[in-house]
Amino acid sequence: MEKKDINRLKVVLVEKKRTGRWLAEQLEKILPPCLNGVQTLLSQVLKLY
Repeated sequence: MEKKDINRLKVVLVEKKRTGRWLAEQLEKILPPCLNGVQTLLSQVLKLY
């Protein structure tokens, strides 16, 4: 798997013309199953882009 630069969240949001609020709404869709101590997989977050 190709290593991606994951520390450019703000840049990607600007490139995609998205807001922090939009990202929070998307995360609400994947975080509830993870609230029992299971960490959200970074790959799930990256799929949003």
